[in-house]
Amino acid sequence: MFVIYATPFFIQNTMGLLESFTHLDGIRLGVISQEPQEVLPAELRRRFAGHWRVHDALSFDQLLWAASELSKRHGPIQRLVAANEQIQLPLAKVRDRLDIPGMSASAVENFRDKGRMKDIFAEHGIPCARHCRAVSEDDAWSFVQEVGFPICVKPVDGAAAQSTYRVESSRSLRELLASRPATAEAPLQLEEFLVGQENSFESVTLGGVSIWHSWTRYHPTPLDVMRNPWIQWRIVLPREVDDSEFEEIRGYGPQALKALGMTTGLSHMEWFRRSDGRVAIGEVGARPPGAQITTMMNRAHEMDIDRAWAKLMIFDEFHPPKERKYAVGNAFLRGLGGSRVKAVHGIEKVFRELDGHITDWRIPQLGQPAAISYEGEGFIIVRHPETAQVDEMLQFIINNVRVELV
Repeated sequence: MFVIYATPFFIQNTMGLLESFTHLDGIRLGVISQEPQEVLPAELRRRFAGHWRVHDALSFDQLLWAASELSKRHGPIQRLVAANEQIQLPLAKVRDRLDIPGMSASAVENFRDKGRMKDIFAEHGIPCARHCRAVSEDDAWSFVQEVGFPICVKPVDGAAAQSTYRVESSRSLRELLASRPATAEAPLQLEEFLVGQENSFESVTLGGVSIWHSWTRYHPTPLDVMRNPWIQWRIVLPREVDDSEFEEIRGYGPQALKALGMTTGLSHMEWFRRSDGRVAIGEVGARPPGAQITTMMNRAHEMDIDRAWAKLMIFDEFHPPKERKYAVGNAFLRGLGGSRVKAVHGIEKVFRELDGHITDWRIPQLGQPAAISYEGEGFIIVRHPETAQVDEMLQFIINNVRVELV
């Protein structure tokens, strides 16, 4: 069985996924990438059936060319998959063109176009923020008159809070529209700014049916983190996966996925508990979560979610874990005010006091460049059978660790 995994770059998460695919029985793995495969360990590269490098991994034409050439050499393609958000749509178009099983481009478009996504939610009675697809300044000002400030402004195909802004005044909106005009060719997604607790909802869907779920909560929200680079934020994956407090999202989550056309895969949904208690779904990605959430899922259930996702995507097979054994938390270590790491303070104390509860970490290294993403320069993951204890440990970490940039 010949399958292809496509990725722009070989980042840390991609390395783990590639390892999982190469160890599946009964498949030959082809890889398409923008980055040269020589950056990978030779042992991993030897397990590839083939590799094709492209100049732009987000280009439909180049992905089609690469897939076609690999197919000529290795046979018909049974699966063509990726975990990267931005590559999902061009890859789906290649699947459609070559008649490869998997989610269609029209369904993937529902996930990538955030305005289209929220229109679908509205049609199906799924709660979400009020929104507007602005193709002109008039559209933007009309929307502000309807909902007031603050508003959230982002690209219609944004991901991971990239190029996302909280706009709080008329002056700020004028400045944003001057630097990034709203046009028919490059529309902007304007949304009511949701206030409350932000969470995620991860779901495994098989043949259009949601068969397993998990969830996390963010402290604070990712957008607040993007606006405040000094915040060492955290994510908690509670042990209480089926707590009655989250009954609503366990209903709305699968409804939203079905409405969008989710077929088979692991999805990542961001949702809010408003200050008045109401639920509102932010957006959904038809791909595995980032921000080390898959690592947290592994530690909570003592499973290998990368391998489970690979088997799901290739063989339509998933065996849900029987129980969640632990609560897990992740503290992201972030510095402020410089371009490189000068020092990291408090690490020894944290490892001494939390010995036995720390499962994974990436400690910022001296001289390391400052991070460009909201995940920061490093992280520490902890676990405990009690969620309250995980909350306390995360607070202890962020109170004691300080990343100094210069």
